Amino acid sequence: MLSARSRLCQCTSLLARNRPRLPSNGSSITLFSTTSSAASTRRKDRAKKDRPEEHEDKWNYNKSALFDPSTAEDPSSFKLVTANDLEKHTQPPYSVKMLARDFIEDSLYNPNYGYFSKQATIFDWDEKPLDFSAVRNSVEFDALVTKRYAAYEAERQLWHTPTELFKPWYGEAIAQCLVSEYLLKYFPYEDFVIYEIGAGNGTLASNILDFLSSHYPEVYDRTRYTIIEISGNLVQKQKQKLHRKHPSVKVVHKSVFHWDVQEPAPCFFLAMEVVDNFAHDLVRYDLDSLQPYQGYVTIDSHGEFDVMYTQAEDPLILSFLKLREQLGHHIPVSRLFRSIPSLRQIYRNLPFAANMSKEEYIPTRLLSLLRTLRNHFPRHRLLLSDFSSLSDTIPGINSPVVQTRVRNTMVATETLLVHQGSFDIFFPTNFEQLRDMYERILSQPSTESHHYLTSDPFPDRSTPLAPSMQSVTLGSNFFSSHSHLNRRNPLDGVSSASGLPVGERMSSVFKHSEFLETYADLSRTVLRNGENPMLDFYKNVKFLF
Repeated sequence: MLSARSRLCQCTSLLARNRPRLPSNGSSITLFSTTSSAASTRRKDRAKKDRPEEHEDKWNYNKSALFDPSTAEDPSSFKLVTANDLEKHTQPPYSVKMLARDFIEDSLYNPNYGYFSKQATIFDWDEKPLDFSAVRNSVEFDALVTKRYAAYEAERQLWHTPTELFKPWYGEAIAQCLVSEYLLKYFPYEDFVIYEIGAGNGTLASNILDFLSSHYPEVYDRTRYTIIEISGNLVQKQKQKLHRKHPSVKVVHKSVFHWDVQEPAPCFFLAMEVVDNFAHDLVRYDLDSLQPYQGYVTIDSHGEFDVMYTQAEDPLILSFLKLREQLGHHIPVSRLFRSIPSLRQIYRNLPFAANMSKEEYIPTRLLSLLRTLRNHFPRHRLLLSDFSSLSDTIPGINSPVVQTRVRNTMVATETLLVHQGSFDIFFPTNFEQLRDMYERILSQPSTESHHYLTSDPFPDRSTPLAPSMQSVTLGSNFFSSHSHLNRRNPLDGVSSASGLPVGERMSSVFKHSEFLETYADLSRTVLRNGENPMLDFYKNVKFLF
């Protein structure tokens, strides 16, 4: 059964060497250090003699032998960089350190050597839609997909998405979901405004617009579709596919994290199979104090990787941890350890006991997206879909799959520390926690000035849904003595169709099959034996809407 990106990963030897690193004497930054590192694939393996060391402190030992610390470079002398700093680099850097999210972001999105810039190819079923009723069963369907995969160059980094496999029916289900909400709430007083990030080949946008054009022409005439795309190569693909048939589509070559344009109108925001590649930060907890420590990836002058930890001080990491605490989501340390400090002390006195918890990957860039939506798309409705679980992940909590293609086979590694641009790095999403984070972020005041809601009470096109000065003056809670548990607080000055400031319905989490059973024409993807691969595949995918 197909799941995450045609998962054919097999166990193999690491594509990078492992060795421990001890703290350098006099280093002001290395408070804790990992016990493993991975050598760059640019260097040839060199034999190293094992030399045991005695330690006063308890460090995180691993299974490999200790090396001579006198040969290690002091990472405190390395230049601290971000992914933005490296955008103009044509080759991966040396003698630098960066937060884990910057290392991941640079590896995936660097314009010159990043994975999505040079390696990645999304499977594009260019032929006419598959006649599913002519396919005998899921085994034959797998064979058809495999045969079409073989048409691509052997060493390309390739994966498929449900949008491509089941087009146009999957895209039409998305369109039906959006247009149903639009007709219920905004038609004919507002335009149908759609934003999509990470649009891939442009297939989903094409399917949605084709569906609107043929089934809802009056809505199609009111549609404004904008794609926000970070990859220059994919921008050109999207323009070629869309502009001839749908000239009103706008493709913006920009990272969504750099978005700075306000959208005052009601709109729908699509993030389909994209947040799994959002960069995460690496965090561990001191088992004495339970204080968080943030992970830095270090790259020495020879291209060797390592990870070191310092007390968490990055504003985005601290914001995420604070938000998680407010939501009552516990840190990944056992309940007994959290509640009984003496038990932690007993454990720490055991021989070879770790001084820090397991590595945890926290979705800090996802938090950045939620803030962007709150600040720049205040009247949006989010439709997000991605993997809720993954197999073949590297060690750690909420850890990613790190994989590449070797001799026509997708191979998963066991470490994050791999050559930049040669590996796909993608994460699962905890949709229940995401929903809680999303609703809490939207309930907070925006950090941007939304003067269009107050200085000019009427939009350019006056409508029955226009906000009134009265609602602004009296406040959004004037007509209600209590808040509804399943609705957000309404925006001041924004009325519903009833004329009252009723907040939007809160988002819900749906299984992949639940969403499609609601919005898709399932008769289009039934095989001869009654199986429906659009329902049966991608069981590790969920929707937030």
